[in-house]
Amino acid sequence: MFTKAQIDSEKLNPDSTFFKEALAPTQEASKLLSLLDNLGRLPAGFNGEVFIPLLFHPNNKIRRLAVKNVGKLKDECFLEKLSTFADNETDTLTRREAISAIGRMRSEKAIPILTQFLTDTDPKVILQGLRGLLCFKGHPEVEEALTILREHPNEMIREHFENEKTVNARSDSRESHPMSLDAFKNVIVSADVQDVFKLIPDESVHLTFTSPPYYNARDYTIFESYKAYLDFLTNVFKETHRITKEGRFFVLNTSPVIVPRFSRAHSSKRYAIPYDMHPRLTDMGWEFIDDIVWIKPEYAAKNRNGGFFQHRKPLCYKANSVTESVMVYRKKTSKLIDWNLRQYDDETVEASKVQGEYEKSNAWQINPATDKGHPAVFPTELASRVIQFYSFKGDLIFDPFGGSGTVGRVAMEQERYFLLCEKEPEYVEYVKKTWDASLLYSSEFKVLSLTDFKKNVLERC
Repeated sequence: MFTKAQIDSEKLNPDSTFFKEALAPTQEASKLLSLLDNLGRLPAGFNGEVFIPLLFHPNNKIRRLAVKNVGKLKDECFLEKLSTFADNETDTLTRREAISAIGRMRSEKAIPILTQFLTDTDPKVILQGLRGLLCFKGHPEVEEALTILREHPNEMIREHFENEKTVNARSDSRESHPMSLDAFKNVIVSADVQDVFKLIPDESVHLTFTSPPYYNARDYTIFESYKAYLDFLTNVFKETHRITKEGRFFVLNTSPVIVPRFSRAHSSKRYAIPYDMHPRLTDMGWEFIDDIVWIKPEYAAKNRNGGFFQHRKPLCYKANSVTESVMVYRKKTSKLIDWNLRQYDDETVEASKVQGEYEKSNAWQINPATDKGHPAVFPTELASRVIQFYSFKGDLIFDPFGGSGTVGRVAMEQERYFLLCEKEPEYVEYVKKTWDASLLYSSEFKVLSLTDFKKNVLERC
């Protein structure tokens, strides 16, 4: 094998025959791979012809690295050879590398070649061709090709064009992204969230974590139909999307729910809430990020195995439900997570780092919680993980279904602010009573009616 120092030295010698011999197709594959992978930047005048014989090598990794190194040279003289190579190459990753190499040349001569690959069957080849063409925006041939692709059936390609439209639509100012309005900080609004939304401007909150009411499984949530239930959640989460800052997260804790049967002549009905909500969420502009499974101990599950345990008859098995879904979404944006990170100063980023051990998998084993003031609460540990993983200190955390106030309490403990909505007065009173009794929370929050909240917003915004 060759040392990096030897490779770097030979690269600077234009008269050297080293690479012609070292990159001969007859060399051992391991030596070729090592050399091709360690060439690094190539100097002007480097003889790229030494890579061409390797474009016919039987090893697709060698062909791919050879193409990649040709691309580093950005030399128009290789356009025709790369085009022919991409036409005939069977390995999809290597074809993408060839299109990338053509695009890197930034030559108008490459436009018809790149345009040709916009009809490829591999969406990633098409996207690679698009990358090369975008530096020629305004060119008539390029604009015609882009117009055709706006209706492409592949969602990644369509989203690319949508991102192109919105990339300059928002400000990159650090001043607005980390900030939240004082009128919303540490406030519980005793009202229907649908009315509260009307008072919240666009892009006001950093993170939403919520567990919506069950569908007709408990007395305090009665909906006319399952469709009406899903429509209600859809309306709430559309508004949540509107008030969420660019590129920030929405975490939804749900699970399938069983509505008990009316009599022994009827069967119970099971509704797959997280799976039915998912397409609605992505349609409204949430990008799916992660599926976390909250696993409870077996003793926490209602036993559905009584009959099957005794008779073991096929078709009668029913699993005890010990999991819930914690679905993680991000407000769709053309910007990467790095952009969100850059909106905060170094001190805030450092102070917000997650300390100690953390769960590395998407299977979170957490004991359920009980609360005499509310029939359905999620545990403090669950809220704590979500808030730490998906927000910074000083952020505003929103819960449209505040319930027993777990999200607000944990937000304060994690040095964030909260905005909760809860329409059931008894739950609001319960939170107020229990928090007032605690020295930790007694002076750090407000409980407001819809009228008082509106007044508070108008006075402070």
